[in-house]
Amino acid sequence: MTEGIVNAAELMPHHAVALAAERLIAAGRLGVATGPVRHVLGAADLVLAYEVQRVVAATRVAEGGRVVGRKVGLTSPVVQRQFGVDQPDFGVLFEDMLVPSGGEVDWSRLISPKAEAEIAFVLGADLDGFGAGASPDTGVGEADRVAVAAAVYYAVAALEIVDSRVADWDITITDTVADNASSGLFVLGDRRVPLSEFAPLEVTMSLAKDGVLVSTGDGAACLGDPLNALVWVARMAASLGAPLRAGDVVLSGALGAMVTVEPGNEITAELSVLGAVSVTFSK
Repeated sequence: MTEGIVNAAELMPHHAVALAAERLIAAGRLGVATGPVRHVLGAADLVLAYEVQRVVAATRVAEGGRVVGRKVGLTSPVVQRQFGVDQPDFGVLFEDMLVPSGGEVDWSRLISPKAEAEIAFVLGADLDGFGAGASPDTGVGEADRVAVAAAVYYAVAALEIVDSRVADWDITITDTVADNASSGLFVLGDRRVPLSEFAPLEVTMSLAKDGVLVSTGDGAACLGDPLNALVWVARMAASLGAPLRAGDVVLSGALGAMVTVEPGNEITAELSVLGAVSVTFSK
């Protein structure tokens, strides 16, 4: 999909949002990547980027999609360096993005996927009032971690299959936010562990592709503590008027470097106390 570059200064904000959303929706439907949308929105305009994300998500909901949670992205210093960014972002998880552990992903659903391992939290209580009146980038203290931990029902090992509707992963923070934080699919492990039985910070991770170790990490790689990521996304979601709710799945962010996948690959991650999670990509 090829488009001419449109200067953001030539468009009113609502027109820029509509054009960027139209491009990303079309790319997702056709399975053909589009050009970067930062030229339309402005290279550093995260407000417009999140509005594009909202429009794209609302379109999926209107077509029958069901929101089941959020994903936090760009939490690991390794991943931030991979994409030249210095802050996290978040996107929306839909029910049809979930793949069972040990299942196979139809390659035709993807454009240019990568995989990363992380901790997924499933909430047992709403976080609608969390961080009210606070800036999303406010520092995280122990009281914040305790508050969000109290809302967690259990945690599981997870794989996120990130995918970009932007051609050749030519993205900035603006592009990936608009593109639903480069969300693709996600896989949840079968072992459900309450926070009373482990500390997310202490989780260690190893990720293998076709049996070969390709990435390692730990809880500290995710904003210093995966619970910090949960605090951050709770604040962000509340500030945008779509707070986290009981039953939501929250992918807290990568524990190590993401890896490129190809047709036929099997990806398996081991997350210490949380156990294993795996997925295979069709040929």
